[in-house]
Amino acid sequence: MATAIECTLRYRAGVDLVVGSFTPSVLLAVARRTGRLRAHDLDVSETQVPSSPAQFRSLLAGEIDAALTSPDNVVGYRFSADNPLGATADARIVSAVDRGMGLGLYGRPGLDGPEQLRGATVGVDVPTSGFALAMYALADSLGVSRDEYALVTLGSTPRRLDALLAGECDATMLNAGNELVAEAAGAVLLARASDVCAPYLGTVLGVVGEDRLAPARRLSLALRETARAICDGRDADAAAEVAVEEAVRVLGLDEALARRYVDRLRNPSEGLVLDDEVDREALGTVIALRRRYLPAKVPGDDPLEHALDPDSGLVVPAATGP
Repeated sequence: MATAIECTLRYRAGVDLVVGSFTPSVLLAVARRTGRLRAHDLDVSETQVPSSPAQFRSLLAGEIDAALTSPDNVVGYRFSADNPLGATADARIVSAVDRGMGLGLYGRPGLDGPEQLRGATVGVDVPTSGFALAMYALADSLGVSRDEYALVTLGSTPRRLDALLAGECDATMLNAGNELVAEAAGAVLLARASDVCAPYLGTVLGVVGEDRLAPARRLSLALRETARAICDGRDADAAAEVAVEEAVRVLGLDEALARRYVDRLRNPSEGLVLDDEVDREALGTVIALRRRYLPAKVPGDDPLEHALDPDSGLVVPAATGP
């Protein structure tokens, strides 16, 4: 059995955390612009990663300190050595960030409907990633089973968006503003995760080991305060306008799409998580998808059997402000 990988972090002068993400985080950008990072004594740098294996390889190597990632990635790298890196690690969820941000299965422009998934080429990050597992469930809900389409590994969501619009795949999972660009270009929404996999957890803040846990918990507070300001704060409309401006700046959306993006941020079923505690039912959905589509190889030896137990170490106790 593979042993846990130890992570040696390289400290950087003047930067508390380097965060690796797939799509630039508007929430992080708003937290920086409104001074909430500074209020928690944080200097945060964000870098984009090309895939989930690359993200966790960078976490383990100390090239990044924390990750905005799918909770399934944290589950997989904590409990199962049957992952792209072939080993487990002390991966932990520090806080929940969003519930999927429009995560859905999209077909290329011109795709007539779900029946054309049969024989199609479907792009995934990697076939064992959380969004891929959700995609299998969405395709099943359309009556298209896993053996009726081919997979192609394409990496992160922005890369899959480019591939879909270039005709390099027939369908893929998109979210976090990428789906809005796809829709504007004529892509077809086939099924939405919030309809098939609810309650769902789309993004979490994750770390490996203890070394960067303290600043990551401070970041979780800053992000949660920012989320509450955007969604239900006293000056929520003003905060939402800042979010629109940041969506234009960091995602390259036009103003109309940026406003749709912020509407989604504020959507309670798909948008930002405002609770201190990680939603165990939503996390349970993610774990159930992994158990359904990546069952234990040895009957009776399920590494995820106790993943939701409070003492499993998967979820860090919530950080709370003064």
